[in-house]
Amino acid sequence: MKVFNSFENLESIINPVLTIGTFDGVHIGHQKIIKKLNKEAEKNDGQSVLLTFYPHPRIVLNPENHGLSLIQTQEEKLAKLEHFGLDNLIVIPFTPAFSNLSAEEFVLEFLVEKLKVNTIIIGYDHQFGKNREGGVNFLNSISSKYNFNVIEIPAQEINDVNISSTRIRKAIENGEVEIANKYLGEPLLLHGKVVKGKQLGRTIGYPTANIELLSSLKIIPKKGVYLVKIKINKIEYDGMMNIGTRPTVSKSNNISIEVNIFNFNNDIYYEEVEVSILKKIRDEKKFDSIEKLKNQLKEDEQNCINISHTLS
Repeated sequence: MKVFNSFENLESIINPVLTIGTFDGVHIGHQKIIKKLNKEAEKNDGQSVLLTFYPHPRIVLNPENHGLSLIQTQEEKLAKLEHFGLDNLIVIPFTPAFSNLSAEEFVLEFLVEKLKVNTIIIGYDHQFGKNREGGVNFLNSISSKYNFNVIEIPAQEINDVNISSTRIRKAIENGEVEIANKYLGEPLLLHGKVVKGKQLGRTIGYPTANIELLSSLKIIPKKGVYLVKIKINKIEYDGMMNIGTRPTVSKSNNISIEVNIFNFNNDIYYEEVEVSILKKIRDEKKFDSIEKLKNQLKEDEQNCINISHTLS
């Protein structure tokens, strides 16, 4: 997969068959579109092209109040897209000036003149351009003028999958990571760096790696305890993760992400790690004593080990 960060130097792309979108999560609905894109490119003796934007348009258009949590960081998205046989990925810097282009200006200047697009594949409800004036009807109305084909992905085909990035975000926020994982076609990932915490876990026999996420825009699940796998230096370990305020041992309202890694005692401070979230075990809870917390953690660990055996 070739990655372009502008509309320059696209001469190597032959008979481009294009789709456009933010593709947050690259969920199984997105994967279905990419499969169709690749198939159409092959039929046209051309190359598949996915056009996406960075940063997310909502962040640029509403910088103070975008209210957006991303299923994937940009790095996670690019890594996942690598797996689906795309020939080319164009990542356009989304700016206020770019957002003011009319739909026709965008198509003419970028897709026709610079990319020399052969075919555009677009969902029945996808909108683009200033005031979201572009869509499948608009593209059909100008396709003969600019000499490209338009293929609509009909409502039935998209609705058969019956998912969206919005639904996945809601599932994650509710702690329903198994539903989110089913829609994503893989476990939800968190990427972060291990930082020093207060080391309270060590004193009760459950040392944890405190994870500082690499992106402040990354969505995190509802507070609670989760079964996870954590990858450190390309080696994967089983563990359990707590997301929350640790009410039994702390009065702070700050949310922390901590992973207790089973059968592991290496020093990994400042290492970058990847956490795969597999299943929610329970909600976060305040216990009356440290002893009761220790007993619960022991039970949580055994639950995680038992469930992990059924998943493997």
